[in-house]
Amino acid sequence: QVQFVESGGGLVQAGGSLRLSCAASGSISRFNIMGWYRQVPGDQREMVALVSVSGTTTYKDSVKGRFTISRDNAENTLYLQMNNLKPEDTAVYYCTANGMIWGQGTQVTVSS
Repeated sequence: QVQFVESGGGLVQAGGSLRLSCAASGSISRFNIMGWYRQVPGDQREMVALVSVSGTTTYKDSVKGRFTISRDNAENTLYLQMNNLKPEDTAVYYCTANGMIWGQGTQVTVSS
């Protein structure tokens, strides 16, 4: 089974940027939908952004215009470019394929 490893998280000030990467151990081209979710302790995991194999994207309303999801099927990697970060973006971010295979998560902390 394909495994995912996220990276790129960290501590950043409000207004800053981070780029998350999700490297897969195998081909991701067979996964119709790949996405990023995030979770704060005590809350449910929520969808942040999705991208289909054809490139169609979907975003959580609060990140539209600030986050950009992309996938590189040749490099088997999923990305999330996050700009103008806000304290409420603080969470553990997870990548997923079709909502069935998940990475271990990477922490994003935005200070005010």
